[in-house]
Amino acid sequence: MNTRILLAAGAMLLTPLGAVAVDTFTSLHPEEAIPDNTAKVAPDRYTDLNKQVQEKLHALGFDAGPVNGDFDSKTQAALAQFQLSRDLPASGQLDERTAAELGVEQNPPEK
Repeated sequence: MNTRILLAAGAMLLTPLGAVAVDTFTSLHPEEAIPDNTAKVAPDRYTDLNKQVQEKLHALGFDAGPVNGDFDSKTQAALAQFQLSRDLPASGQLDERTAAELGVEQNPPEK
């Protein structure tokens, strides 16, 4: 009887693990598992810079989501993966070293 209870408890613990969509996550590009954000935000002075970053990341094979100038979770995840690939601190933020590695000008004009 104790064996049946133990087996039932083990099956309950393992059930959520089987429900995870394993095919959408890879260790090389986990940013692909994050859905594209579709909410529109008013453009700011960093919109053009963010578009450049997204374009560069796409060109290098990192899925930064749509090239829309929004620095969303998908862009941040792709930037962190880029940083890991270049032995940079993986902050997911665009610092001076990361901007230089991407080849983007970090100082946007004032609007």
